Amino acid sequence: MSLNFKSLTQSFNVLLLVPTGVNAAIGGYAGDALPVARAIASIADNVVTHPNVLNGASLYWSMPNVLYTEGYALDRMARGDWGLRPVRSNRIGVILDRGMEPDLELRHRQAIAAAQATLGLNITDVLVTDSALGVELRSGDSGATWGTIANIDSLLRAAEKLIKVSQVQAIAVVARFPDDCDREALQNYRQGKGVDALAGAEAVISHAIVREFGIPCAHAPALQPLPLDATVAPRAAAEELGYTFLPCVLVGLSRAPQIIRDRHLLKHHDITANDIDAIVTPYSACGGAGLLALNALPHVQTVFVKENQTALNVTPEMLGLQGITVNNYWEVIGVLTAIKSGVNPQSLRC
Repeated sequence: MSLNFKSLTQSFNVLLLVPTGVNAAIGGYAGDALPVARAIASIADNVVTHPNVLNGASLYWSMPNVLYTEGYALDRMARGDWGLRPVRSNRIGVILDRGMEPDLELRHRQAIAAAQATLGLNITDVLVTDSALGVELRSGDSGATWGTIANIDSLLRAAEKLIKVSQVQAIAVVARFPDDCDREALQNYRQGKGVDALAGAEAVISHAIVREFGIPCAHAPALQPLPLDATVAPRAAAEELGYTFLPCVLVGLSRAPQIIRDRHLLKHHDITANDIDAIVTPYSACGGAGLLALNALPHVQTVFVKENQTALNVTPEMLGLQGITVNNYWEVIGVLTAIKSGVNPQSLRC
């Protein structure tokens, strides 16, 4: 195994991946990968990761060196197409689905007002789509989930108005999701042993806006509160605490990096594929475009984590990927510390 190290005077940047909607043992629930992000952020100069890792519904942990980056933008950065520019704060616009009931819409407007008053977030405008978005959920035999949006054009029209008229720099979307999803699957998820049925459709929503407009975006599903259940697992409990999942999304978007689509406009402090030193990803979920692109670069070290099992079975050996396989995130911290120090991780073992 060959390792390539950058000068120790340069920043140490880590890409932390946990794919959405694949039943990841860590990161497949309500913000349960946040401890991993916090630990890695303590040794890295910058951590690039996606909302799936950082969103915890009513809970969040804001870290100045963690770049909250939507999955499509993350992949384009990893492929060398786009750059990410850290910011102090963003003007946030919010899109609400016309399909929401009045009481549910009011709950989300109150969450927005609370974020402005309590956290000081700069939320400049709130728009309701001109038609209901019509979210439908799907799942496959592998356990992975996805979804469809019947009126995606309505979503894009609202986003375009926020960008052109209100001059927002990031967009939060709240779409009405079906309450009558697979009850057995929902119960399994609440017990900490099932797939997040909402994640796939959420990705479709945010991907559409980022692909079209190149602006940070994240989604919070609107659902009626579930009946109280004393047996809910700790990993799913963050989603039981209120009427909305919006707070973590607003906090994440408030400092989400700006997306630089024109490479001629990149500045020295922007982060591109050339600036990534290491990738951390589940061992069984290695098919993502960003991972495949960065693994081919000689200066990037990939760390595969076996303990974070997923519903997939796409291993590094199947794809011919190079890297270090570890058992758990404890070992990840040791490997990353060695790489940052310019030490071959293999020299720490007998």
